[in-house]
Amino acid sequence: MTAPDDCLFCKIVAGDIPADVVHESDTVLAFRDLNPQAPTHVLVVPRSHHANAAELAAAEPATVAGLVAAAARVADDEGLDGQYRLVFNTGADAGQSVFHTHLHLLGGRRFTWPPG
Repeated sequence: MTAPDDCLFCKIVAGDIPADVVHESDTVLAFRDLNPQAPTHVLVVPRSHHANAAELAAAEPATVAGLVAAAARVADDEGLDGQYRLVFNTGADAGQSVFHTHLHLLGGRRFTWPPG
């Protein structure tokens, strides 16, 4: 697990690394993904450091709800008309590469199932 001092997303939350921020609140920050997988690809992160969604849910369940609410607001702001996908990757084998909880908001194109 990445220590908070070395965490990329903690540095973005702190303002030490620039990001294209599209939404922020006291508990959540949302910014555009640098490697977008859809026309709209925004990462929604808690300001607090937890390695994954399960850890965040155990420690701060209200913040998990805040991530989803922020994603819905960004989706609305982006004009996605209620058509979007939300994804938490947990663990390296599931595709998690930054071990700070983050919710992917993907939209602006048709998605298939299963995702891959």
